[in-house]
Amino acid sequence: MTYSPSELMIVSASRALTGSRVVFVGVGLPNIACNLARRDHSPELELVYESGIFGAHPARLPLSIGDPTLVSDATSAISMADLFMLYLQGGLVDVALLGGAQIDRYGNLNTTVIGDYANPKVRLPGSGGACEIAINAQKVLIIMRLTSRAFVERLDFMTSPGHLEGNGDRGRLGLPGNGPQLVITDRALFIFDSKTQEMTLSELAPDETIESIQREIGWPIRVADDFHMMTPPNDNELSLVREELDPQGLYR
Repeated sequence: MTYSPSELMIVSASRALTGSRVVFVGVGLPNIACNLARRDHSPELELVYESGIFGAHPARLPLSIGDPTLVSDATSAISMADLFMLYLQGGLVDVALLGGAQIDRYGNLNTTVIGDYANPKVRLPGSGGACEIAINAQKVLIIMRLTSRAFVERLDFMTSPGHLEGNGDRGRLGLPGNGPQLVITDRALFIFDSKTQEMTLSELAPDETIESIQREIGWPIRVADDFHMMTPPNDNELSLVREELDPQGLYR
């Protein structure tokens, strides 16, 4: 089966959740990737939603974190305060999936404004729970489409900390989580260097080159020694995305 770049990105994010148990789910692309993982290869995955739902088993792709389908067959429904203080800040979230309007080389994210904060070109939704999630989750996976306006040398506003300025900044500030581990896009995958914490190209989509990726990124990219091609989606993964999770094609 042929597939779109967005389907490649969704499937790659789903596979990255293999071996995780408790995952904090955001809306949009993170939502469909986590639900694909639970249906395809990780049925034991516990989906946690910001509205206070732990262990969600949605019968369909939720439209938002407040969708009633999240409550049916969930392990528990608690207050947002309890979810953030007891689960997230308590260190019980293994992995979180986040997205953003802008990202820099250290995985810091902007979901607040484009342009000057006091007089922005675009006012974005803001943090919601993303800042707390980025600080406290044991590890963070970032999923977003690769464009030059998103992968920038300097953020217009830092909403959610990644590795800050790199070189151990998170540890010096005492942030409990380990920060971003993987950036998943529709054209490439990036890991983070173990010493500098700088984003490093690790996998390419078919028909892409290092040069074509560099043209979309606002800084000179590092390339992993063992970088290779991304693994295409299989028929079962594509069928789940197209028939169960996104039949209207809103994300794929």
